Amino acid sequence: IGPAHAFTPWTALYAYRPSLESCYGDLTSYISFVELGLSADTDYADTIQELHRLTFLTNSDCHSPHPVRLAREFTRFEVGDATFTEIKKAILRTGGNKPVLNVGLPPQEGKYNESACISCFTHYTLDEAIKRRWKCSCGKRIKKGVRDRIGEIATFKEPQHPAHRPPYVYLIPLSEIIAKALGQHTPFTQSVTKRWDELITAFGSEINVLLDADLGEVARVTVPAITSAIQAFRDHKVIIIPGGGGKYGTIELPTDDGPVVPVSLGPKNSQTSLLDY
Repeated sequence: IGPAHAFTPWTALYAYRPSLESCYGDLTSYISFVELGLSADTDYADTIQELHRLTFLTNSDCHSPHPVRLAREFTRFEVGDATFTEIKKAILRTGGNKPVLNVGLPPQEGKYNESACISCFTHYTLDEAIKRRWKCSCGKRIKKGVRDRIGEIATFKEPQHPAHRPPYVYLIPLSEIIAKALGQHTPFTQSVTKRWDELITAFGSEINVLLDADLGEVARVTVPAITSAIQAFRDHKVIIIPGGGGKYGTIELPTDDGPVVPVSLGPKNSQTSLLDY
């Protein structure tokens, strides 16, 4: 048992409660996991001490059958078999079963990462939003972002990961990277889909393309702009413009034109092949 999308600011646990106990009372000991949602990651959640005993799940819901929206986040378990009983044991970390990897979007790409207006999507710092009494200059509501909410309830300024916490690997949907490389405004165009199909046919999955495939082999399958964009992702040079107010964050590829500050995907030596886990 555990809360899903635990930090999302509309109906989630931590949107309205400061702790597990304030929500679940004497049933708190039955909580065994927290599902993080798109706007939070292990680093965010492990600033809250009461979550250290729990397993973190990264399992995004899906609002569309398009590949861009499928399996944006997932949890890898070490289990004896793909059964409910074995997965339950992995979540509880018993019998040798356990989670070994969390994979997800950078939290800045989530729809509610920063505090922002739900209508015009203007972003505000927490202090600005409080001074404005959570009302945007356009007259609509400012919705508190996950980053600011976690800052309010955090036990630690920096994450303190317990020994059982597995690594967290960040992924950005391949179609988004292709769209930026081709100068497309959406990942749903025919040209993006064509290039996506070519890469998936050649390498089997987005994960292989983004993290595992030899870039020389990638270059033989696709155009130079896409190869360069994948290289930028692997080198942690993709720029993320944080989301907020219900609008997803966006990515940009590095250029020489302007000083947009990239969002870190963690130490380079931690963003390794999924085959390592």
